[in-house]
Amino acid sequence: MKKLRKPLLYGPLGDAAAYAEFSEALDLEVNTALHAVAAALRARSVPWIRDVVPSLAGIALHFEPDHPELPADALGAAATLLQEAIQSAAQLEPAARLVEVPVCYDPEFALDIVEVAERTGIAPEEIGARHAATEHHVLMVGFAPGQPYIGGLDPRLAVPRRATPRTRVPAGSIAIANDQSCVYPYEIAGGWSVIGRTPLTVFDPAREPPSLFAPGDRVRFVQVPRAEYDRRK
Repeated sequence: MKKLRKPLLYGPLGDAAAYAEFSEALDLEVNTALHAVAAALRARSVPWIRDVVPSLAGIALHFEPDHPELPADALGAAATLLQEAIQSAAQLEPAARLVEVPVCYDPEFALDIVEVAERTGIAPEEIGARHAATEHHVLMVGFAPGQPYIGGLDPRLAVPRRATPRTRVPAGSIAIANDQSCVYPYEIAGGWSVIGRTPLTVFDPAREPPSLFAPGDRVRFVQVPRAEYDRRK
């Protein structure tokens, strides 16, 4: 696993967090290392750290502003914690939970599969098989609660974001853009190309944990027929 060095950028993120960035572009080795650093930070259970959130190329440490043990120089203390976690994470393997995601790639759910087929030269009926054939992993969760950004897309399926985003993308939609996939946790706006839908509940605030996905998870998309989708819905 790649060992992180000094961050390219470090500073405040709002008034109760610190953010460190380690790459100017998506680097899968950096992203994997960040998940290990996040795990090392969480394992320390620092009382004034409220949350640790890895992103595509960085990591945020959120403070508890009113905690009695919050240091006067919280940014400096967070920087020290981060460097210590980087050292200890070098000996750790990041968590690699496997999440299996059934997906129905039928045209009713695959709103953009014809357009993707035209752009890639791949027959619409082959797109689901190609999407489900590669190994995927969650790079980060963000934009909307529970929405994963997932790496591992077959390069032949890489298409740009839609020129005109939709104001409503159905919950559970599987979509692709550039070299990533995402799963829409509920009905929201979005500009990625929709190629299928899962019957799984992606985000449920009453569930523990509420999000189906977590950063660092491995993801296996499993192609299922419409009857199986309906049975599991």
